[in-house]
Amino acid sequence: MTTPLDILAAVRAGRTRRLPELLKPLDRDLRRGLLAAVKELRGELRAAGWDRWQERDLMSPALLVAGAACQTGAAAAAAWIGGRDMRRGRRLPESALLDVLADRDPKWLGDLAHRLAARPSTAQEDYGLIRALVHRADCPMPTTDGCVEGWAMTSQTFRAPLADGLRGDPHLTAFVPRLFETPEPVAALAWQCEPDDPHHWPTALATLAGEGLLDRAALLDGCTARLLRGGTALQLKPYRAVLEVLRPTEEEERVRTADWIALTADAPSAVAGYAQQVLTRLAAAGHVPAGRLAEMSAAVLFRPEKKLVRAQLVLLGRQLTRDPAAAPELLPVLGEAFGHADTDIQGRALKLAAAHLGQDEDLRAELADRAHLLSPVHRARAVEVLGADAAPEEDTGPYRELLPPPPLPMALAPAPATVAETVELVAAVVNSRTETVEEYERALDGLVRHAHRDRAALAAALRPALADRYWLDPEHRHLYTGDLPGLEHVAAAVLDVGPAGPPPQALVSWRSDCHHSDAAVARHARVAEIARAVRTRPLPFLLATPTVSTGTLDPRTLVARLAEYARLGERPAPADFAQALLRVRRDAAVLPEAAALGTPEGDRLAAWLGEGCRPAAVTRRTAPAEYHRYGANPDRLVLDTGERATVVAEFPEEYRALGRARTASGRCWDGGDADTLIALLPEDRETLAAWSLAAVTSCALDDERGGTDVLPRLAAAGGPAGPALHLAVATGLGARHAENRLQAVDALLTLAGRGELDIERLGADLTELVGLRTVKSSRLADSLRTAAATGAHATTWAVLGAVLPALLTGSADPRGTGELLETAAECAEQSGAASPHPAGLAETATRPGRSRLVTQAARLRDALDRNQEALALAAG
Repeated sequence: MTTPLDILAAVRAGRTRRLPELLKPLDRDLRRGLLAAVKELRGELRAAGWDRWQERDLMSPALLVAGAACQTGAAAAAAWIGGRDMRRGRRLPESALLDVLADRDPKWLGDLAHRLAARPSTAQEDYGLIRALVHRADCPMPTTDGCVEGWAMTSQTFRAPLADGLRGDPHLTAFVPRLFETPEPVAALAWQCEPDDPHHWPTALATLAGEGLLDRAALLDGCTARLLRGGTALQLKPYRAVLEVLRPTEEEERVRTADWIALTADAPSAVAGYAQQVLTRLAAAGHVPAGRLAEMSAAVLFRPEKKLVRAQLVLLGRQLTRDPAAAPELLPVLGEAFGHADTDIQGRALKLAAAHLGQDEDLRAELADRAHLLSPVHRARAVEVLGADAAPEEDTGPYRELLPPPPLPMALAPAPATVAETVELVAAVVNSRTETVEEYERALDGLVRHAHRDRAALAAALRPALADRYWLDPEHRHLYTGDLPGLEHVAAAVLDVGPAGPPPQALVSWRSDCHHSDAAVARHARVAEIARAVRTRPLPFLLATPTVSTGTLDPRTLVARLAEYARLGERPAPADFAQALLRVRRDAAVLPEAAALGTPEGDRLAAWLGEGCRPAAVTRRTAPAEYHRYGANPDRLVLDTGERATVVAEFPEEYRALGRARTASGRCWDGGDADTLIALLPEDRETLAAWSLAAVTSCALDDERGGTDVLPRLAAAGGPAGPALHLAVATGLGARHAENRLQAVDALLTLAGRGELDIERLGADLTELVGLRTVKSSRLADSLRTAAATGAHATTWAVLGAVLPALLTGSADPRGTGELLETAAECAEQSGAASPHPAGLAETATRPGRSRLVTQAARLRDALDRNQEALALAAG
């Protein structure tokens, strides 16, 4: 006779197929006892280390079957079967499960099926089991989101056309409406297949609707409802495909007019364009009243997509031609187009108004009231069409540049005054995924100060706050073989907890050629030094704690700290003092105060404030293209940094790499937090910009993200804003992704707001970068359009004025020049710039044709001429 021990042995051996015959003879009491043993075995596997993964993989399917057979309630059985620890990415042993559950009541099986379907994490994987349970229980099929995914996936067998498989599915009418109701598109529905592919879902659904197996109206309603819910263009693509394959009739489109109008207002461009085409057909057939068309037009003309707006103006023109009496309802919406960013669209709207206004003075006055939105290039024509009321009001005040206020560094709060405050801050920083310079430095200084005053009291309060750290756990302390990161290293010293053994040699000797690695070594050298001091000679406080949030240290504060060290007879820690020198703001006025200290450190500070802290020389060169098996790196600008002699000669070994000459690498391989990096050298942003240029360039040439994070912070840091920083910002303006370009724009505006922006240098950099095709003109146009939108029209025009000659005279890639000219014209019009014409502008403006390049060149030429005339009149 089979005993529970036999079953446990089969489970341990992974004999899943034998379990049904072993379990069937057991009565309820024996199964209850077996369940306890099975749960214990499951707990044992959960607690086992990673080295027992083969044993877990062997036992898990059998364990799942044995436990399911022993459960008495459907809820408990569903929870057991859904346990992720026993599944481990494998398919369920469905046949064995169905066999051990065969003797259960049909109602119980139906309950289990619905409970499994209600588990979002596993319902899709369990669809086969759920379907079999539903069949045995003869109950309704659950249609949860997971079941819909599972049904759609299993329907796509590829052994026969999809329509054939769906045609005989008993659950077809239950699941198809749910395809349009899931939060995310069903994966199978979103597969990219051509309409003539036999497994194309939209085609299969349309085929079944044509055969009467599916409700065509329900499909149309489901599609339009899902499109109205919104989403990205990619998410909505399969639902639009179903609509296109169904080919709605004129009547089916007409009854959904309100849906199409709503889609033209808010849907992604592709969906809005489809809805616009439908409405165009309906309007031509006379099914869209003037009021509804006006409602639609007001929404579409407000959209930024030029293609949609142009198509809407064409639709309005045709409708006005067919029905001139609709002008009072339709023409007022043209005011939305008057404010469009594209001056060509403004001109088309004004032309349309001129063609259909007639003698309606009220309508003329209404449009004249919106004429102030038109670009100056159209204002003369607006007065001709709309009358004198369309003339803008005279603005006699001078133009005022609106630059966002530059970020101001915040003063750091003092170190925590009590042990309790220190422990609270240390625990918060240690347990946080991110840390600010202020939090880290205040917590570090607090540990040092209170360890010096009463290390025992600090340790007593700190131990329970860090009780969850592995290096305090006796069972896991053996894993602590190397240096701990950051504050934990110092906290372990306070608690007198050391590593269990020396770290592996490879971890000690490995180094990267990236500046992030050298920065991490220097940062940790200071932490390790502080930890050693805690155990041997606690320091009274730290010298390098910054005074502002960027990491900068006020020189007079450092002089006062050194004076207090001298009074106490303390010797500064070398790494801490080195970090203090790298952080101190250069101020020659404080040099005599430092020299007056009469200590070696005072003399070193005086020398540093004099000539020692001069930043490294930065050398610019063009790195030639490199070809390799993974692709090619095109020509790019790189920056080499020279040696800082004082750092190399006088600083601790771990800091000397920061002062050594560095040849630019093609790529930055290591990562690091921008704030932490800047806090290491907060007064040397030229060096940091040179080191960061490789990552910024990767954002422009490759598909990298995040390399421009450092730019706004560098712009707000200290030290000279020289050629390295300007080149990094210029490169960031051409980043591939919009969010990275926005960070470069922030840096540009910060430099402008601080009066540190060198327009000529930035313009020359951009010209060279565009010539190398590191920066694409279209991306640069987007960045500068964003800068101008903040109110910085004069700054943006100055930058463009330096870039345009190379583009207009053919010495740089001209693609995207039309977009740059459009932004330049807008800035010239708004700022009243009376600059001479950029080289090549007059020739471009007189070219034949009406291309964007020619149109915007003429607009910029006319704007500059008007501004010069206005300036001459004002001067005369």
